[in-house]
Amino acid sequence: MFQTVDVPLWALVLLAVLAAWAALDRLLVPSVRWFLRRKVNRVLEDVGQHLRIKIEPFRLTKRAVLIDRLVFDPEVMEAATAFASMEGMPREVAMARVERAAREIVPAFNAYFYFRIGYWVARRVAQLLYRVRLGITDEEGLATVDQHSTVVFIMNHRSNMDYILVAYLAAAQTALSYAVGEWARIWPLQTLIRSMGAYFVRRRSRDPLYRRVLARYIHMATSGGVTQAMYPEGGLTRDGRLAEPKKGLLDYMLRSFDPDGERDLVFVPVGINYDRVLEDRTLLLGAKDPEKNPGRLRAAATTTGFLARNVWQMALGRWHRFGYVCVNFGTPVSMRTYCREHGLRPAELGGDERFAAVGRIADRLMESLADVIPVVPVPIVATVFQRSAGPLSELELKAEAQRLMADLEARGARTYIPRSDREYAIEVGLRMLTLRHIVVQHDGLYTAVPEEDRLLAYYANSIAHLLPKAQAATDAA
Repeated sequence: MFQTVDVPLWALVLLAVLAAWAALDRLLVPSVRWFLRRKVNRVLEDVGQHLRIKIEPFRLTKRAVLIDRLVFDPEVMEAATAFASMEGMPREVAMARVERAAREIVPAFNAYFYFRIGYWVARRVAQLLYRVRLGITDEEGLATVDQHSTVVFIMNHRSNMDYILVAYLAAAQTALSYAVGEWARIWPLQTLIRSMGAYFVRRRSRDPLYRRVLARYIHMATSGGVTQAMYPEGGLTRDGRLAEPKKGLLDYMLRSFDPDGERDLVFVPVGINYDRVLEDRTLLLGAKDPEKNPGRLRAAATTTGFLARNVWQMALGRWHRFGYVCVNFGTPVSMRTYCREHGLRPAELGGDERFAAVGRIADRLMESLADVIPVVPVPIVATVFQRSAGPLSELELKAEAQRLMADLEARGARTYIPRSDREYAIEVGLRMLTLRHIVVQHDGLYTAVPEEDRLLAYYANSIAHLLPKAQAATDAA
């Protein structure tokens, strides 16, 4: 019984690892989970007292539970059966595809990470790169939104900084759930994004089974009151203009909406504009020749080079922030009110008829979004140079910019004037363009560099929809 037994070294190591794992699983992991859960609950109690739009129970449900609910949703299971029959595959294979799609889509919201770590990082990054300004906010309109409503923030999409910027500025109101493209599905970024409550979308997927799973998740989230944020344009603008709205996600939200139901569906327009968009040259390259749209490796190399240059300028004391960025929160649009005014019941409409109705709603939302896009210094100065037939003196430039600002304000545009000083606003815009060598000065005259015409137009286009159509067409030409 007490004889010596020889054990190979590898077996001894394996037994030690298994014993350590068992101890970790039975003793340490539950303690760590309890500690983390307690910190999360403290954050929820703290922020819950201040948030205007409360965090709904759906987002606090365990991710595994949400995945199971999505996989075994009756409509998803019916779609899986039909897909398996159409493709001639076993139903179990189709259900495995459903589960993979569900695990890819469903987020893992962590309140501590969102409000303590994510908010701190977003604020630091935004304020490091820009002079961040909150323009107008329709406080009265937001105050009238029913607490039981599902609120969706709709935004124009100019930069990947939009995610960080709006999450930072809206953190005092609520926690947002974004739809994020496949570009972010890289480790560890995807884990961080899921912790912020975002869900991934394959924007160009034509897989009917995947689309059904995505549609049902959005239905579940919308019915559960999840506060969401979406870009109606579907992607980054390539030429600076507002793009035509994509109707897919909007259709998923509306197809089961009942105007007489318990929850209203409220869209809040959020307009964003920058003095400098970090990706502007890359976006213009993709707009000119889609085949030259940079892949992940080239994008990573470009980003690394950009960061290295800016770090070097910081070390030399020559670095400047990238101008102003302004965000406006507009008047909420209630779908309950809209549907009652137009005698519309989306859940009762057929596919084509419902999609046409969704198209009209998308146009209405884009109009409300276009109205709240702020006018910042660089687009003003860029528009003046785009209209100019030749060099301008500083006096001529300021006179034209003053006339343009007065015209925009007369049309109801939301113009942000730094320090409430028009002259300073023009100087800020001109300085940004000259620092980037988009505009050059010679003998007291300022001239737009011909090789940078498309970049100049990119910034002018951000406010082109606020000008008379005839004038905007002339500027574009």
